[in-house]
Amino acid sequence: MWIPTLYFAEGIPYFIVNNISVVMFKNMGMPNGMLALYTSLLYLPWVIKPLWSPFVDIIKSKRWWILSMQILMSAAMLLMPFLLPQTLGEELADSPMFFITLSLFWVTAFASATHDIAADGFYMLALDPSRQAGFVGIRSTFYRLSSIFGQGVLVALAGMLDSRTGDVHLAWKITLIVSALIFSAVTLYHTWSLPKPASDRMSAATDARQIFTEFKRTFITFFRKKGVLMAMLFMLLYRLPEAFLVKMMNPFLLDPMADGGLGMSTQSVGLVYGTVGVAALTAGGIIGGLAAARWGLKKSLWPMAMSLTLPCLSFVFLAAYQPDNLWIIGSCVALDQFGYGFGFTAYMLYLMYFSEGEFKTAHYSLCTAFMALSMMVPGMVAGYVQEGLGYTGFFIFVMLCCLVTVAVTAMLKVNPEYGKKR
Repeated sequence: MWIPTLYFAEGIPYFIVNNISVVMFKNMGMPNGMLALYTSLLYLPWVIKPLWSPFVDIIKSKRWWILSMQILMSAAMLLMPFLLPQTLGEELADSPMFFITLSLFWVTAFASATHDIAADGFYMLALDPSRQAGFVGIRSTFYRLSSIFGQGVLVALAGMLDSRTGDVHLAWKITLIVSALIFSAVTLYHTWSLPKPASDRMSAATDARQIFTEFKRTFITFFRKKGVLMAMLFMLLYRLPEAFLVKMMNPFLLDPMADGGLGMSTQSVGLVYGTVGVAALTAGGIIGGLAAARWGLKKSLWPMAMSLTLPCLSFVFLAAYQPDNLWIIGSCVALDQFGYGFGFTAYMLYLMYFSEGEFKTAHYSLCTAFMALSMMVPGMVAGYVQEGLGYTGFFIFVMLCCLVTVAVTAMLKVNPEYGKKR
């Protein structure tokens, strides 16, 4: 009974930090350049979490880390609605309250990244291998539900409150209070529902020299792997088009038509992107997993690379014609998200492939750091690129970035048998 709530709690702060922040500050009138820069920097904790993951393994228990981080996140999320800046527009970034709110997002981000490390470790300690396999569908389902709740339900709630009250600050204040109370209730539930497995205890290997020696060895062996330079290029550049597109997707849907956007309400964005889009993303991932098991990684690469890149054309169409039909917009968003979910499968499979060998877990953690970096850096400049090119020019630029995906895919060399179901 603790697995669904643990993985729901793992997703909620992630989507509040990386998605809610974008929509909220956009509703408050922040220009796209600053919006993309500040909210992309919030992704940094997931980039650098391998640096402190060994200490989560050896200091205290995983259960202690889970509860401590949930309590810290609950406190930050409860403070956030009462410290929202009252300034609107370009002056928002000059408000001291903006930086206080941003700091609370940072605290939540670091605690959430640490919570991810502890939760995944705890899952393996609390369950035997057969039960780990048996519950993997449950954990992924509830993580997806947290995505729908964070990107869909909460955004739609804020939009509904904004349309009824006409006060964007009050709308987001109530929305953040609701999310904080739900998360705090889950935290309280976990204080007694999380089991106490005998294996979940402080590691005996607490000698500082031993820790740093192993830590150093992990890094050295990673960067000495055969083909590491090509692997790093692939990890950083395969998702380049989607890294630019996803940061500007919500602003594009929300911006008025006079500014090149689609002029959608916040409530409609919650429905189209946060619900329909997430469902399509999930379906793409499931079908991608089945295809990869049948074809293997090598045969999957090109179909999945094309699936990741070509649906970006749907946003060129949306920007050029600016339709106001919700079915057309929803179909384009669903097509892009399905393609991304299907294409992302090859990326994740390659991360597992490159991590094979000694220090498999630690090397996979380093691969996920490159994965996070691949989204953070393009996202930081996406807003300024969009302001310079306009939305139509920006999405054409995204299509040009697809050539980079094609280039790194063409240069990749993998074992033809890897990933095939035996």
